[in-house]
Order: sequence, then structure tokens, then C-alpha cells
Amino acid sequence: MAAARGLCRHGLQPLTQSTGQRLSTGQYAPLKSILRQSRLLSNVPGGSHQLFRSVLRTSRYQQLTHGSSILSRSFSSTSKLLHGHITKPKPGEEIKITFIDKDGERHDFEVAEGDNLLDIAQANDLEMEGACGGSCACSTCHVIVESPDMYDKMPEPDDDENDMLDLAFGLTETSRLGCQVKMTPELDGLVVTLPSMTRNLQASDFAEKK
Repeated sequence: MAAARGLCRHGLQPLTQSTGQRLSTGQYAPLKSILRQSRLLSNVPGGSHQLFRSVLRTSRYQQLTHGSSILSRSFSSTSKLLHGHITKPKPGEEIKITFIDKDGERHDFEVAEGDNLLDIAQANDLEMEGACGGSCACSTCHVIVESPDMYDKMPEPDDDENDMLDLAFGLTETSRLGCQVKMTPELDGLVVTLPSMTRNLQASDFAEKK
């Protein structure tokens, strides 16, 4: 399952034209095809998982950045893009979740079933960007699940989420997109860490959080 979670995940971000507009579905399709094909290589007999990640990280990055004039690589510190809302939990049905921010500070909340991590973070003024508005079209709501056991209680990420996770900065084997993880009673006590940086092709500069 580890191999299926992603291979050569290195951290780009949503694709935009020079005008700042998002790419059309037709323009974005080739990228998704490349990502899916690279993930299939993890099943090659005798292949080294780490080697594939290293080689594909380099080759695919070159394809994406040097093979198209519409792409430019840039980084940005995480910034909030507020959208959505969360539901107040009913008495006795609260689900506990903890976010660990870039400074290592813990933020504990009680939330309702069905709320997703992106909306929870933004509703509580935590720094999670969500550049695509929670439509699973970027990786700026990337979170790291602290417990592998808790990670395994979540539904498997679908192809779209895996494609975006392949673009995330600081990817781990328990990485998920916050917009795609909905709280359930089984996830009571969930702890996730917010990466200190995101990579976003919509940004024009590089700034690391200090």
C-alpha cells in the first residue's frame, strides 16, 4: 500500500497560464496522465521504491518544467484562502481533532461528522491555503497524519487525490489532502501536522515561513 500512496512525490502545485488563470481540463490532462503512469512503475519486479522515487522525481520534473512554456516553478509559504464552513457538532457527538502548526503548537478542536480538514482548519484561523477552493485540484491543503493506524482508518485516496499528492511538498507515507478527509467517529483523536511550506505554480515568488 505504501507504493500505491505515491511515487516520486516532489511538490509542484496547480497549473496556471501566464495570465494567472487556471489551465483548462484539456491542458491539465497530460500532467495527470504522466502522474498515473509514474505511479504504476512501482510494481516493476525487483524495482527499488526509493530509486524509482529519485529517478522519476528528476525526470518528471524536467518534463513538466522544461517541456512546457506555461509552467514555472515557485514556492510560497502557506497562506489562508478562506472558503466553506463547518457544522457545529451535536452534544455528545463531538469528534476530537488536533492540528500541529509549523511552530509545533497544538490546536485542539471538537468538530462534527462530515466536516473536512481544510474547512476545519480555515474556520479556526489555521494557516492552510486550499488554493483550488477544496476541489482537489492542488496540493496546498496537504496534511501529514501522525498515526499510521489512524491513517489506515481513512478511505483510500482516489486517483485525483493521489495525482495531487504527487505534487505536494514534504510528502510522507501518511500524507493526505485536507479537503478530501472527512471526519468520522472512527477518526476521533486524529492528529495531523501542517507542513511549513507549500509549492504553488500560481505564485510568483518563493518565501519560506520564518
